[in-house]
Amino acid sequence: MNASRRHHAPDDHAPATPAPGRAPEGRAADGQAANRRAAGCHAADRRAPDHRRLGRELGLFDTDPLIGAGLPYWLPDGAEVRHTLEEYIRSEERRAGYRHVHSPVLGKRELYEISGHWSHYGEDMFPPMDLGGEQLVLRPSLCPHHAVIYRSRARSYRELPLRMAELGGMYRSELSGVLGGLTRVRAIQLNDAHIFCTPDQVAEEARAALEMIGRAYRALGIRPARYRLSLPGAGGKYAAGPGLWQRAAALLAEALDRCGLRYEAAEGEAAFYGPKIDVQVADGAGRESTLSTVQIDFHQPERFDLGYTGPDGARHRPVMIHRSVIGSMERAVAHLIEAHGGAFPAWLAPTQLTVLPIGDAQWARAEAIAREAAERGLRAEVAGAERGSLGARVRAARLVPYLAVVGAREAADGSVALRLRDGRRPAALPSGEALDRIAAVVRDRGADLWPAG
Repeated sequence: MNASRRHHAPDDHAPATPAPGRAPEGRAADGQAANRRAAGCHAADRRAPDHRRLGRELGLFDTDPLIGAGLPYWLPDGAEVRHTLEEYIRSEERRAGYRHVHSPVLGKRELYEISGHWSHYGEDMFPPMDLGGEQLVLRPSLCPHHAVIYRSRARSYRELPLRMAELGGMYRSELSGVLGGLTRVRAIQLNDAHIFCTPDQVAEEARAALEMIGRAYRALGIRPARYRLSLPGAGGKYAAGPGLWQRAAALLAEALDRCGLRYEAAEGEAAFYGPKIDVQVADGAGRESTLSTVQIDFHQPERFDLGYTGPDGARHRPVMIHRSVIGSMERAVAHLIEAHGGAFPAWLAPTQLTVLPIGDAQWARAEAIAREAAERGLRAEVAGAERGSLGARVRAARLVPYLAVVGAREAADGSVALRLRDGRRPAALPSGEALDRIAAVVRDRGADLWPAG
């Protein structure tokens, strides 16, 4: 995708690019480094982790030419990671006062003509489908649907800010030459939200969105490379007048300042309808991509004639804030695979506990422990002697946060001997107590696999 196409994107799914003149800030967290060591990489694999290679080796996702380029499918372990991530973001949005909606992935061409996507972003959209005298389009963005949902009934200022969220599908007509892994795809599942608010609520809502992004990054073990204030560039096709753009950019800068975040301004990276904050992340090779965004939009509320009744009884125009905490599921999982070398945080790991019976005599006890784990909401499996020696099974499960070894003594006294992914071996504990401690770490999304005390 060339630069002129990229800066028109309504929701970022832009290519990874080298950081301009600087390396990502800071080093990987100690826990991430330990996870990469736990991954047991061979000398030949000491290059920067590649989510395409790791994703296939770990059985997370794959592609098939019969399905099509840029259309990966998720295998059970990958789907587990993705669903856990989806559940996490929905719960966080509910706590922050968002209401979830669901809208169709198709829309009439007229919808995107009103929003401005057809004229500003049409080259990145799939061709219309003629059906019953109408032209239907696979949507490139969720915001037009949410604008229509907002105007489905009259609104009062007392309802604002109205925070509307959806994990929804959208589609981009990406060229074959730029497709790759999970980072450049044609079918995207976006963690999207739109906040409809009064003008004097904008800065505070943008600040709250930035803080929500920060909380998610801490839970996921993601370190932002930098914050970018993306502004219009010379020669681009942009909606709305210069005055509104300047106002929106000033509000975003205020939100960044309120959060105490350093940022860099970048011309030519704005969406066609307004400036935005891009949270940039970097892979092991230093290539940057946008993961999260906060955007201020005066354009679409006007195009869709959105309004609310103010305290003065008059009709006023709301401001629309576009906000994505973790971007698309595809890009988020790709970054997490590389950031953690496949050794995900315990709460996100596809398998959280592997139970290892020493021999067939301990199989029944191992199955009972796995059932106890499942009752506590943990994802557990039993790896018996049919998979090889104990050492081979330990190596095969090197990315699993917790291993529970069950020998004759443990089977007799109801205990487990735990081995943690980071190499620690806590003292043997009754199985129930050990599982309760693991469940607490998972529930709290703790960074340490075995907190002191």
